[in-house]
Amino acid sequence: MSRLILTDANLLDGLSPPVPGQTVVVEGDRIAAVGPHLPQPDDRVVPLGGRTVMPGMAMCHFHSTYRNVGSGPYGNEYPPSYQALIAHKNLLAALEHGYTTVVGAGAARDVEPGIKQAIDEGYVTGPRFWPSGRELSTTGHSNEMSAPWHWGLPTLGAARVCDGPEQFRFAVRDEVKRGVEVIKLFVTGGHGVLGSKDDMVMTRDELAAAIDTAHSRGVLVRGHLAGKEPIMTAIELGIDIVDHCDDMDDDVIAALVETGTYAVPSLQYPKAFAGLIEAFSPGGSAGIQESLHFMYEALPKADAAGVRLLLGDDYGGPGLDHGDYGGALHIYVEEAGISPLSVIRWATHHGAQLVGLGDQLGTVEPGKIADLLVIDGNPAQDISALADNPPVAVLKSGHVVAGALPA
Repeated sequence: MSRLILTDANLLDGLSPPVPGQTVVVEGDRIAAVGPHLPQPDDRVVPLGGRTVMPGMAMCHFHSTYRNVGSGPYGNEYPPSYQALIAHKNLLAALEHGYTTVVGAGAARDVEPGIKQAIDEGYVTGPRFWPSGRELSTTGHSNEMSAPWHWGLPTLGAARVCDGPEQFRFAVRDEVKRGVEVIKLFVTGGHGVLGSKDDMVMTRDELAAAIDTAHSRGVLVRGHLAGKEPIMTAIELGIDIVDHCDDMDDDVIAALVETGTYAVPSLQYPKAFAGLIEAFSPGGSAGIQESLHFMYEALPKADAAGVRLLLGDDYGGPGLDHGDYGGALHIYVEEAGISPLSVIRWATHHGAQLVGLGDQLGTVEPGKIADLLVIDGNPAQDISALADNPPVAVLKSGHVVAGALPA
């Protein structure tokens, strides 16, 4: 089998500042060597002309079934077969933008596990995928209250109602039986949904039961968490991922660092939602703007302290379409003042660690799986090179799955 030799690469390994003039050797699905290397007669040599080679990125908060059209983003108006096509289309969009790993954060109609199987068996193209299922929460939480009780409507396709610890235990086990690898809990309101960010819509016992059961089944568990006290409770009980984390003050930062809990700030959606509000009610987004500026100040402290921050957002929700992934990179660099290299580290090294593949993915090193991006420009110097255009080429396991290598 011929090897792929990428020469004259600006190597951005996922952890360190880029090094120009490097060679990356891909053999099969692995990175065989990095650095000076003499090609063999049957090698395929691709001069990159100074383009950047970096690891494939991880999108760690992803709603594949959300679609920002029609009556709502959740896909409840579509049958499961149609919903699966929407989900696969959105997963392809993520792959084409350089996200070779995607971690689910809630999806309708039980379609994600089947899509993962189709990807893994080579039936369709897609990223490495950790599928999610319906969001678990209690009677009367904000998503469940989207229609009056007297209408007699069934639960939303993206929500599953549980009441009491035993119902949460059963729901987690049933979701895992259906193929879910990431349990999503709807713990508080806030962050663009109805209800207060400070009110837990699950009891402590219900939250503990869900987390313990997920871990007993070997799957990740994440929660929609905006207010400080619910965040601290969830961290104490061992949740893996705090979604949104709007009240990320010094106490929360310290708890995240001590426990190694991951956090997905996901600021692109509230910023887009604020824009929608302002278009209809000037000044009506003051509360959202205040929360955004709080996070702009908190994130540099969290990053410096060593919080394991991740990329991802509510794409497909109101005002935020799938494919608009570069906006988050601009927000973290330009609004929050995080260095491009740090944000790239969130997307590569941290994402690989989350899914338990830190020894296989997330950096460009010999022996690791060849999930690689070829980028025009230097994103460690100018994040626009990564944010504003899809990669020139996306490689998954050493094969080009989007774009094309330079001739």
